[in-house]
Amino acid sequence: MKRVLSASLLLAAVSALAAETPLTLEAALSTADAAHPVMQAARADLDLALADEKVAGSVNDATLAAEAILRRGRPTVGDDDWLDDNVGRLVLRKTLLDFGRESGQVAAARQEVNARQLALMDTRDARRIDIMARFFDVLLADARYGAENEFMAVHYVRWDDSKKRHELGEMSDSQLAELEVRFQDARERRNRSLMAQRATRQRLANALNQPGRLPSVLALPQLGHNDLSLPTYEDLLPLALESNRKLLALQAQLNAVASRSDAIRASRAPTLDVEVIAGDYSRDTSTRDRLSGGLVLNWPLYQGERVDSRLARQVAERTRLEAQVEQARRELSEGLLETLQEIEWLRSSARPAARAQIDYRDKALDRARAEYELEMRTNLGETMAETQQAAIRASEAEYRLALALARLEALVGQALTAFATQTKLTEN
Repeated sequence: MKRVLSASLLLAAVSALAAETPLTLEAALSTADAAHPVMQAARADLDLALADEKVAGSVNDATLAAEAILRRGRPTVGDDDWLDDNVGRLVLRKTLLDFGRESGQVAAARQEVNARQLALMDTRDARRIDIMARFFDVLLADARYGAENEFMAVHYVRWDDSKKRHELGEMSDSQLAELEVRFQDARERRNRSLMAQRATRQRLANALNQPGRLPSVLALPQLGHNDLSLPTYEDLLPLALESNRKLLALQAQLNAVASRSDAIRASRAPTLDVEVIAGDYSRDTSTRDRLSGGLVLNWPLYQGERVDSRLARQVAERTRLEAQVEQARRELSEGLLETLQEIEWLRSSARPAARAQIDYRDKALDRARAEYELEMRTNLGETMAETQQAAIRASEAEYRLALALARLEALVGQALTAFATQTKLTEN
């Protein structure tokens, strides 16, 4: 009766879950642009760069200032004592020529914006890969729980059925204890897999930026890209070196350093401003104009160590970035090779081995069912659990393959379909 009740409760739970709309992989990946903390930080970096670009472009904007001066002065001629000499005026100034200061800063700021945009795209790629991994973890956790639950049921039945044999003296204490130990071990593994179901769902919910909404039912994904043909490592490496977003972002930062250095060197050059002044004075003199305009040439003759120290900082920054670029190129070549090797291993070894295991377990299950119907053996449940494990192995290989292909796509910075098209054109 207990087994019938448990089966009924399990069937009701499964029916309730089936009534929910399953979460698809495509729907999960569509949340990659959501306001996740990682994406928010990357967007904030881009916003900072855009703000710096506006700052750089506004350096030579016209300025209008109001000046008020309260003072007293004593004339050099005449018998007058100290007199008020107050001034109120408006000063309009606009830089006409700065000989490269503003253009260098603007070019540097634009390169920083470019770098941040590439970094944002790289972050989005990482988010998509993380969502895929968390999605697959949930599917595997559910499958492992089903297999472990089946194993636990088998060991419980064996232990429970052996109690009568023990009472009749057909089984020793140690044999019965061994069966209980196997049941308890299976129960422990089953409960551990049950915890994994909750933990993997929590990680998926966080990856989807929905920490309070744990997905219940997931749809099995259609991994159509798993069989796409790919170019060789020798063909992909040049593409990766040209299109990898991390490398491009570092190169943009190097370009920004070069433009910023040009702007710093230009600070040794003069500036030419136009100035218009409208003022009023408490004491009129022949040298004061209520409205005046003119050109102001400012040529710095000595600035101490200001320019040289700023240039030295840019040299150090360039050296650091060049080292990062070289390290990134090496990591890219290694990561690309490892990813392609993993794809090849999964396709040529892991996938065939998993399929062979499934074929073997299907045949073993058919044999076990036939023998079970003939009442020749009672371990049909264990054979079914082993069949589930074989299916899990095959699913794990396909999920790893999908993740490896996603990493490859991110490394090269191009879509998988572009790889397949290039490969077909080469073959033809």
